[in-house]
Amino acid sequence: MTDQRIRTAGAPLAADMEKRGQGVGTISAYLRRAIETGAYSEGDRLPPERQLATTFDAARSTVRRALDQLEKAGLVSRRLGSGTYVGAGGGPHGADLADQISPLQLIEARLAVEPFTTRLAVLHATRRNLDDMEVVLARAEASTEDKDSFSRWDGEFHLMIAQASSNPLLLGVYRQINQVRLHAQWDAMKEKILTPDVIMGYNRQHRGIYHALNERDATTAQALITEHLEKARDDLLRANSP
Repeated sequence: MTDQRIRTAGAPLAADMEKRGQGVGTISAYLRRAIETGAYSEGDRLPPERQLATTFDAARSTVRRALDQLEKAGLVSRRLGSGTYVGAGGGPHGADLADQISPLQLIEARLAVEPFTTRLAVLHATRRNLDDMEVVLARAEASTEDKDSFSRWDGEFHLMIAQASSNPLLLGVYRQINQVRLHAQWDAMKEKILTPDVIMGYNRQHRGIYHALNERDATTAQALITEHLEKARDDLLRANSP
Protein backbone atom coordinates (compact mmCIF):
# COMPACT_ATOMS: atom_id res chain seq x y z
CA MET A 1 0.00 0.00 0.00
CA THR A 2 1.34 3.43 -0.94
CA ASP A 3 2.23 5.61 2.06
CA GLN A 4 -0.11 8.63 1.85
CA ARG A 5 2.42 10.85 3.61
CA ILE A 6 4.96 10.26 0.85
CA ARG A 7 2.40 10.95 -1.88
CA THR A 8 1.21 14.17 -0.26
CA ALA A 9 4.70 15.50 0.43
CA GLY A 10 5.81 14.83 -3.13
CA ALA A 11 2.81 16.40 -4.84
CA PRO A 12 4.28 19.72 -6.03
CA LEU A 13 7.09 18.00 -7.88
CA ALA A 14 5.27 14.86 -8.92
CA ALA A 15 5.27 15.57 -12.66
CA ASP A 16 9.01 16.18 -12.69
CA MET A 17 9.60 13.01 -10.67
CA GLU A 18 7.64 10.93 -13.16
CA LYS A 19 9.89 12.11 -15.97
CA ARG A 20 12.99 10.96 -14.13
CA GLY A 21 11.60 7.55 -13.17
CA GLN A 22 11.75 5.78 -9.84
CA GLY A 23 15.52 5.84 -9.42
CA VAL A 24 17.70 6.64 -6.43
CA GLY A 25 17.37 10.41 -6.91
CA THR A 26 13.59 10.26 -7.25
CA ILE A 27 13.09 8.16 -4.13
CA SER A 28 15.53 10.26 -2.12
CA ALA A 29 13.76 13.47 -3.24
CA TYR A 30 10.31 12.15 -2.28
CA LEU A 31 11.46 11.02 1.15
CA ARG A 32 13.41 14.24 1.73
CA ARG A 33 10.28 16.27 0.93
CA ALA A 34 8.19 14.08 3.25
CA ILE A 35 10.65 14.74 6.08
CA GLU A 36 11.10 18.45 5.39
CA THR A 37 7.37 19.13 5.25
CA GLY A 38 6.73 17.24 8.48
CA ALA A 39 4.87 14.28 6.99
CA TYR A 40 7.39 12.30 9.02
CA SER A 41 8.40 13.88 12.32
CA GLU A 42 11.67 13.69 14.24
CA GLY A 43 12.02 10.18 15.67
CA ASP A 44 9.43 8.61 13.33
CA ARG A 45 10.34 5.33 11.69
CA LEU A 46 10.14 5.30 7.90
CA PRO A 47 8.37 2.41 6.17
CA PRO A 48 10.61 -0.68 5.80
CA GLU A 49 12.72 -1.06 2.66
CA ARG A 50 10.39 -3.77 1.32
CA GLN A 51 7.37 -1.46 1.55
CA LEU A 52 9.25 1.46 0.01
CA ALA A 53 10.37 -0.76 -2.86
CA THR A 54 6.73 -1.63 -3.54
CA THR A 55 5.60 2.00 -3.19
CA PHE A 56 8.17 3.24 -5.69
CA ASP A 57 8.18 0.15 -7.91
CA ALA A 58 11.92 -0.12 -7.41
CA ALA A 59 14.50 -2.70 -6.38
CA ARG A 60 15.34 -2.85 -2.68
CA SER A 61 18.97 -2.05 -3.55
CA THR A 62 17.76 1.21 -5.14
CA VAL A 63 15.77 2.07 -2.02
CA ARG A 64 18.80 1.26 0.11
CA ARG A 65 21.00 3.66 -1.86
CA ALA A 66 18.34 6.39 -1.56
CA LEU A 67 18.29 5.91 2.22
CA ASP A 68 22.09 6.03 2.22
CA GLN A 69 21.88 9.50 0.63
CA LEU A 70 19.45 10.70 3.29
CA GLU A 71 21.66 9.32 6.04
CA LYS A 72 24.71 11.13 4.64
CA ALA A 73 22.63 14.33 4.59
CA GLY A 74 21.86 13.84 8.29
CA LEU A 75 18.12 13.48 7.72
CA VAL A 76 17.79 9.87 8.90
CA SER A 77 19.65 7.29 10.95
CA ARG A 78 19.69 3.52 10.43
CA ARG A 79 19.39 1.17 13.42
CA LEU A 80 20.28 -2.45 12.85
CA GLY A 81 17.29 -4.72 13.37
CA SER A 82 14.97 -1.77 14.03
CA GLY A 83 14.71 0.35 10.88
CA THR A 84 15.34 3.85 9.55
CA TYR A 85 14.39 6.82 11.72
CA VAL A 86 13.99 10.51 10.98
CA GLY A 87 16.76 12.58 12.54
CA ALA A 88 20.48 12.06 12.93
CA GLY A 89 20.00 10.51 16.35
CA GLY A 90 17.00 8.40 15.47
CA GLY A 91 15.49 9.27 18.82
CA PRO A 92 12.81 11.45 20.38
CA HIS A 93 14.93 14.58 20.93
CA GLY A 94 12.87 16.68 18.52
CA ALA A 95 9.66 15.65 20.22
CA ASP A 96 11.19 16.47 23.62
CA LEU A 97 12.11 19.95 22.38
CA ALA A 98 8.62 20.50 20.99
CA ASP A 99 7.18 19.70 24.42
CA GLN A 100 9.19 22.59 25.88
CA ILE A 101 8.24 25.24 23.30
CA SER A 102 4.99 27.19 23.48
CA PRO A 103 3.25 28.44 20.31
CA LEU A 104 4.26 32.00 21.26
CA GLN A 105 7.91 30.98 21.65
CA LEU A 106 7.72 29.34 18.25
CA ILE A 107 6.53 32.60 16.64
CA GLU A 108 9.31 34.49 18.42
CA ALA A 109 11.89 32.07 17.01
CA ARG A 110 10.43 32.45 13.53
CA LEU A 111 10.65 36.25 13.81
CA ALA A 112 14.33 35.84 14.68
CA VAL A 113 15.07 33.56 11.70
CA GLU A 114 12.71 34.07 8.79
CA PRO A 115 13.11 37.76 7.84
CA PHE A 116 16.82 37.38 7.12
CA THR A 117 16.28 33.97 5.52
CA THR A 118 13.76 35.63 3.20
CA ARG A 119 16.26 38.33 2.31
CA LEU A 120 18.75 35.63 1.32
CA ALA A 121 16.05 33.88 -0.72
CA VAL A 122 15.61 37.05 -2.79
CA LEU A 123 19.30 36.87 -3.67
CA HIS A 124 19.55 33.14 -4.34
CA ALA A 125 16.13 31.80 -5.41
CA THR A 126 16.16 29.99 -8.75
CA ARG A 127 13.32 30.00 -11.26
CA ARG A 128 12.53 26.44 -10.12
CA ASN A 129 12.31 27.60 -6.49
CA LEU A 130 9.84 30.33 -7.46
CA ASP A 131 7.76 28.06 -9.70
CA ASP A 132 7.46 25.47 -6.91
CA MET A 133 6.41 28.20 -4.47
CA GLU A 134 3.65 29.29 -6.83
CA VAL A 135 2.30 25.72 -7.01
CA VAL A 136 2.21 25.53 -3.22
CA LEU A 137 0.58 28.96 -2.93
CA ALA A 138 -2.21 27.84 -5.24
CA ARG A 139 -2.81 24.80 -3.02
CA ALA A 140 -2.87 26.98 0.11
CA GLU A 141 -5.32 29.39 -1.54
CA ALA A 142 -7.60 26.45 -2.36
CA SER A 143 -7.64 25.40 1.32
CA THR A 144 -9.63 28.26 2.84
CA GLU A 145 -12.12 25.88 4.45
CA ASP A 146 -9.59 23.21 5.48
CA LYS A 147 -7.37 24.12 8.43
CA ASP A 148 -5.20 20.99 8.15
CA SER A 149 -4.62 21.36 4.44
CA PHE A 150 -3.81 25.06 4.77
CA SER A 151 -1.38 24.37 7.60
CA ARG A 152 0.44 21.80 5.49
CA TRP A 153 0.84 24.10 2.47
CA ASP A 154 1.61 27.10 4.68
CA GLY A 155 4.46 25.15 6.27
CA GLU A 156 5.74 24.07 2.88
CA PHE A 157 5.73 27.62 1.50
CA HIS A 158 7.87 28.86 4.37
CA LEU A 159 10.13 25.82 4.06
CA MET A 160 10.62 26.62 0.37
CA ILE A 161 11.77 30.12 1.29
CA ALA A 162 14.38 28.55 3.57
CA GLN A 163 15.44 26.21 0.77
CA ALA A 164 15.75 29.14 -1.63
CA SER A 165 18.13 30.90 0.81
CA SER A 166 20.83 28.37 -0.20
CA ASN A 167 22.06 28.31 3.38
CA PRO A 168 22.08 24.71 4.71
CA LEU A 169 22.30 25.82 8.34
CA LEU A 170 19.26 28.09 8.09
CA LEU A 171 17.41 25.33 6.24
CA GLY A 172 18.22 22.93 9.09
CA VAL A 173 16.90 25.44 11.62
CA TYR A 174 13.68 25.82 9.66
CA ARG A 175 13.22 22.06 9.41
CA GLN A 176 13.26 22.03 13.22
CA ILE A 177 10.74 24.89 13.28
CA ASN A 178 8.44 22.90 11.01
CA GLN A 179 8.66 19.89 13.31
CA VAL A 180 7.61 22.03 16.29
CA ARG A 181 4.74 23.52 14.24
CA LEU A 182 3.24 20.04 13.91
CA HIS A 183 3.19 19.51 17.66
CA ALA A 184 -0.06 19.06 19.56
CA GLN A 185 0.14 22.52 21.17
CA TRP A 186 -0.03 24.20 17.76
CA ASP A 187 -2.74 21.80 16.60
CA ALA A 188 -4.87 23.00 19.49
CA MET A 189 -4.21 26.67 18.71
CA LYS A 190 -4.93 26.44 14.99
CA GLU A 191 -8.47 25.30 15.79
CA LYS A 192 -8.98 28.66 17.52
CA ILE A 193 -7.08 30.84 15.06
CA LEU A 194 -7.59 29.53 11.53
CA THR A 195 -11.01 30.80 10.49
CA PRO A 196 -11.63 31.15 6.72
CA ASP A 197 -11.15 34.94 6.98
CA VAL A 198 -7.82 34.53 8.77
CA ILE A 199 -6.65 31.95 6.24
CA MET A 200 -7.55 34.31 3.37
CA GLY A 201 -5.58 37.08 5.09
CA TYR A 202 -2.53 34.85 5.48
CA ASN A 203 -2.81 33.80 1.84
CA ARG A 204 -2.86 37.44 0.72
CA GLN A 205 0.30 38.03 2.73
CA HIS A 206 1.93 34.93 1.27
CA ARG A 207 1.11 36.16 -2.22
CA GLY A 208 2.69 39.55 -1.46
CA ILE A 209 5.84 37.87 -0.16
CA TYR A 210 6.00 35.74 -3.28
CA HIS A 211 5.66 38.78 -5.55
CA ALA A 212 8.50 40.53 -3.71
CA LEU A 213 10.68 37.42 -4.10
CA ASN A 214 9.80 37.23 -7.78
CA GLU A 215 10.66 40.91 -8.26
CA ARG A 216 13.95 40.46 -6.35
CA ASP A 217 12.90 43.16 -3.88
CA ALA A 218 14.73 42.17 -0.71
CA THR A 219 13.60 45.13 1.40
CA THR A 220 9.91 44.58 0.66
CA ALA A 221 10.13 40.79 1.06
CA GLN A 222 11.78 41.15 4.45
CA ALA A 223 9.24 43.74 5.60
CA LEU A 224 6.27 41.66 4.40
CA ILE A 225 7.33 38.44 6.09
CA THR A 226 7.98 40.36 9.31
CA GLU A 227 4.47 41.82 9.07
CA HIS A 228 3.08 38.33 8.35
CA LEU A 229 4.73 36.80 11.41
CA GLU A 230 3.71 39.72 13.62
CA LYS A 231 0.10 39.19 12.54
CA ALA A 232 0.43 35.48 13.41
CA ARG A 233 1.76 36.49 16.83
CA ASP A 234 -1.10 38.96 17.38
CA ASP A 235 -3.67 36.33 16.33
CA LEU A 236 -2.11 33.89 18.76
CA LEU A 237 -2.22 36.38 21.64
CA ARG A 238 -5.88 37.17 20.91
CA ALA A 239 -6.72 33.45 20.86
CA ASN A 240 -5.06 33.07 24.26
CA SER A 241 -6.88 36.06 25.79
CA PRO A 242 -9.57 35.22 28.34
